[in-house]
Amino acid sequence: MQGAILDWYAAVRRDLPWRRTRDPYAILVSEVMLQQTQVARVVGRYEAWLERWPSAAALARATPAAVLREWVGLGYNRRALWLREACAIVARDGWPQTAAELVRLPGVGPYTAAAVASFAFGEQVAAVDTNVRRVAARLGRGEPAELLPAGRAGDFNQALMELGATVCRARAAACAECPAAGWCASRDMVAAPPRAGARKRERFEDSNRWVRGRIVSALAAGQGMPAGIAPERLEPALAGLVRDGLVRRTAAGLSLG
Repeated sequence: MQGAILDWYAAVRRDLPWRRTRDPYAILVSEVMLQQTQVARVVGRYEAWLERWPSAAALARATPAAVLREWVGLGYNRRALWLREACAIVARDGWPQTAAELVRLPGVGPYTAAAVASFAFGEQVAAVDTNVRRVAARLGRGEPAELLPAGRAGDFNQALMELGATVCRARAAACAECPAAGWCASRDMVAAPPRAGARKRERFEDSNRWVRGRIVSALAAGQGMPAGIAPERLEPALAGLVRDGLVRRTAAGLSLG
């Protein structure tokens, strides 16, 4: 099964720029950008980011305001500052090379730490995101870590992510296209979770996160506070941005970082 999955991945994997490197900095940037952001939105921004800041040391020297301006549109702006803070530690102390050490960096959780450790440093550790957990559960063959082939953790982690993202999807598992179908406990039995009775979802434009994003975008463009948003929505969002260190109040007005 492991061999079939690895062979499938080698043949069909998407050509993504962060899959062409073992540079821990480039991999960390990609993993942070990809958190809750679609691949298609990330590729161009990732390449522009590395062109501007090609190393952890270069990013550590950047101002918070410059980092936030470059991040506009990717969402969850606090991630950008955590990434800068992590790179400042790396620039000073060098790269941690295990997941147990990487997880101590600002903004780096267990999945991101395992991804960097396995992709950049070859550590034999499972990088378990939503896709990987779903594939492992459907296979019915134990926890993701138990599936790893010896010495191939990085490739196998990537393969399981690709499988979950493109074939073994949450609501549309294409079992006929799956390289692991012959070993899968859930083959042709995957059912999408019911939608009946689901509560109405809030529009993104009605959320506080949307207002925060509009404020950061406006300040990054030198436009001041965004127009067309009611003060009762602007003030709580602005207060949260100031509290989180994304916006500063100065004698001259508001500024990023």
